[in-house]
Amino acid sequence: MHSIAWWPTCIVLAIATFTDLRSRRIPNWLVLPFLVAGVGVSTWMHGWTGLGTSLEGLALGAVLYGILCFMGGMGMGDVKLVAAIGAWVGPSQLFFALILTAMAGGVMALIWAARGGFLGELFQGSGDLLFGFGKRGIAPHPELVLSNPKARKMPYAPAIAIGTLISFFAY
Repeated sequence: MHSIAWWPTCIVLAIATFTDLRSRRIPNWLVLPFLVAGVGVSTWMHGWTGLGTSLEGLALGAVLYGILCFMGGMGMGDVKLVAAIGAWVGPSQLFFALILTAMAGGVMALIWAARGGFLGELFQGSGDLLFGFGKRGIAPHPELVLSNPKARKMPYAPAIAIGTLISFFAY
């Protein structure tokens, strides 16, 4: 949406990646002021149009990642981080960034599973998620949720950071 968005986004993504890797949490003290600042800066720079675009980006991130959170595969820190990024960059760049994020997350998951020796388990779980809707509907998968202490969990802020940063250069 505007060129000023890249540097605060880089700072927030670096901190979010560090905290997610270290503690598997993305703190509210980081993302909530970033979200408010994104709406404020967009409105200040572009008036009502900027406010609308910022709120559309925020809503897109919150809805798409909120669904993943509801299904048990994403934490609320990830949802808030993506919504805040949307407030800065708007819906079109955010959509592009999320496609790149999904690709980065997929590659990271494959590498993580291969190095950990559970690649077959990853493919079986992915198949259950993609093709198991007929049996369970929209309900979360009973085993593949963050609340399951036995489920393997990968911090997703690094993938969000990679996808978002690439979007600044490619969008």
